[in-house]
Formats: sequence, C-alpha cells, structure tokens
Amino acid sequence: MTQTIRTNTGSSSLADVLERVLDKGIVIAGDITVTVGNVELLSIRIRLLVASVDKAKEIGINWWESDPYLSTRAQELMLANQQLLERISLLEQELAVLKTNTLPQKRTVN
Repeated sequence: MTQTIRTNTGSSSLADVLERVLDKGIVIAGDITVTVGNVELLSIRIRLLVASVDKAKEIGINWWESDPYLSTRAQELMLANQQLLERISLLEQELAVLKTNTLPQKRTVN
C-alpha cells in the first residue's frame, strides 16, 4: 500500500504577504523589564503597528497629518499659532497698562 503525500505548491510571494499585512494590519507588543533583586533598573514598552495609511485612518490613527516635519500644512498651522500667541501676549500687556492707567486714585481725607 503506497501513500502519497500531498503538498501545496502554490506559495505566497513577499508582495502578497506584505499586501495582506498592510490590508489587515498587525500589532506587535511586548514589555522588557530588567531587575536586580527587587530593584527595577530598566523598563521598556514596545508597541508596533504595521498597517496601510488607509487602515490606520480607519482605526483612528493619523498623527502624520499634524506632524510639522511630515506635513507642510502643519508647519503653516504652527506658524499661525505662534503669531496668535504673540498677539495675545501683546494684547494682555496693553490691557494691563490700560488697567493701571484707569484705576481710581485713592484720596486721602484730612
């Protein structure tokens, strides 16, 4: 009696595997702790998400859109924010000057 072993000759290419991972997403998480006795010397938390941009947006991750080093729009917003903060500071200074100039003078009664 002869038994035949069936094998699957269809293999996935690296591109196919990468496409599946990016489409579905993959999370790798781990914690590394180094202790001596009862003293924790080092603690590292590793969280890695590998996914396509579309998948990341779908799950609510879009930090690259506001990173000033990755987005020209974010640089414009940072500049506008800085200008507004400077303007607020000047207005607060002017308000403080106006308040000191309009405070009623105390009168002394003899």
